Amino acid sequence: MEEKTGKLRVLASPDGREGSIKINQDALIYSATLTDGDRIVYPLTDGRNAYVRVAKGSVRVNGVLLHVGEGVKIRDEIDVTLEAVDNAEVLIFDLS
Repeated sequence: MEEKTGKLRVLASPDGREGSIKINQDALIYSATLTDGDRIVYPLTDGRNAYVRVAKGSVRVNGVLLHVGEGVKIRDEIDVTLEAVDNAEVLIFDLS
């Protein structure tokens, strides 16, 4: 899917923004496809947490190397930095 290559695309949100699925939760779900060397920084609003899940390939998340099937919870950070090590597809869950 070209529209999420190298950038985040919102899949689900409370308000249905950008054509996403509308959910009745205080959460945002994003997806991105990254090629080797791609870097994305996702800012976290104060008091928010994130969970990142690697669906394909390998990616560094805030410096921690993750492979397909692995995930990490991020708390008390100002942003989430994704750096593709191998062609990757990731999901970010922005949670309260």
